[in-house]
Amino acid sequence: MAQDKKQVEQITDMEVDFAKWYTDVCKKAELIDYSSIKGMFIYRPYGYAIWENIQRILDGEFKKTGHENVYLPMLIPESLLQKEKDHVEGFAPECAWVTYGGVDKLEERYCIRPTSETLFCEHYANIIHSHRDLPKLYNQWTSVLRWEKTSRPFLRHREFLWQEGHTMHATAEEAQAETERMFNIYADFFKDVLAIPVVKGRKTDKEKFSGAEATYTVECMMHDRKALQGGTSHYFGDGFAKAFDITFTGRDNQLHHPFQTSWGVSTRMIAGIIMVHGDNNGLVLPPRVAPIQVVVIPVAQHKEGVIEANRAVMDRLSAAGLRVKMDDSDQSPGWKFAEYEMKGVPLRLELGPKDIEKNQCVLVRRDSGEKAFVSLDGIEDTVSRMLDEIHNGLYTKALKNLEENTYACASLEEVKTKVAAQGGFAKTMWCGDLECELKMKEEAGVSSRCIPLEQEHLGDTCAICGKPARHMVYWGVAY
Repeated sequence: MAQDKKQVEQITDMEVDFAKWYTDVCKKAELIDYSSIKGMFIYRPYGYAIWENIQRILDGEFKKTGHENVYLPMLIPESLLQKEKDHVEGFAPECAWVTYGGVDKLEERYCIRPTSETLFCEHYANIIHSHRDLPKLYNQWTSVLRWEKTSRPFLRHREFLWQEGHTMHATAEEAQAETERMFNIYADFFKDVLAIPVVKGRKTDKEKFSGAEATYTVECMMHDRKALQGGTSHYFGDGFAKAFDITFTGRDNQLHHPFQTSWGVSTRMIAGIIMVHGDNNGLVLPPRVAPIQVVVIPVAQHKEGVIEANRAVMDRLSAAGLRVKMDDSDQSPGWKFAEYEMKGVPLRLELGPKDIEKNQCVLVRRDSGEKAFVSLDGIEDTVSRMLDEIHNGLYTKALKNLEENTYACASLEEVKTKVAAQGGFAKTMWCGDLECELKMKEEAGVSSRCIPLEQEHLGDTCAICGKPARHMVYWGVAY
């Protein structure tokens, strides 16, 4: 059993050092590895399989709403990037540049895409001519490059994987509706697939995307009570269309500029899964994105008929559409239990000679450790039901963490005291002035997370300056 014990002891307790616990889980659960280039990581098969499941489910949602996938170049000419002033200023510090093609110096520098608004605009200028060409509902699954100074697995990579939707519409109302529709798809995905509750809101002008008129965000709370921006949806108005001279002939036979949106989520969602659901024994995966939903462990597998009985159960579960793996390696059962616990597999099924005699198996939940002896009759339905119970249990636990660590504050001093003691989200009234937002950051160490869509009236005056308040805002320390 010493070997079994060591398997769990290889990760630091989150109460001792949360950052170390997080990187331990990333490594020990075999999600990611470091490469020889600082800030660029290797997605190992198990980590990439989580992303594939996220991608598959979200892509299905996008297609249901009429979106089509495209792929644009990874290089952006500097002259093209310069066309939208606010946008280029926002990304300039993180741009990586290609200056040579082979042995020849290029006449113009090419930026390796940090995001693709400018490329989409160039393309849209070529293909949009009439109101009949609208809307254009495009998305691409790709990687982008941002030359970050610091890096952490899944949270901050120089090169990371994401999807970026870019759409064009005939009217501002249509574009605004699209921005909100995609924002709601993200919020529902976090709740219904990742079992993560979110705060839905709009970013302040200081925090919104470079070049956007409005940015909507889903904000999540991690186990250490820090915030993670889960996904964003941006309304651009017609600013980019004007900068790139994109026009269409309307039904009135006049020329108009279309209205634009963009929206995206990235592999940061995997960081959210780890930090919302994980525990001191490793990863805890929500069943709907888990690469393996059920691991089948034969007990006393050397005995006659045991492997065959386990394989028969595995085949039944697979036929029911579940993602199942049977581990009949020569490792001890104890080692296997620790291994799949570390990997966060939602459900473990144990089947040995005595169980076979009784036409039963043992099911062990990863989230709670609960064991149940269940009949092999109808095992498919039992397992499916239990996976749904695990999803709901994870969501309830995460919601409790969010609710218990979100609190109203009446002054900057109160924010300072409570955040220092407890972390979490402080809610205050705010006048809307940048000076007050900066003061909150400087003195309390928190940034504005969002102006929540569900506004509460906590008072009439700004918690920072005492002037009449315009909004209620969530503040927190963010990853």
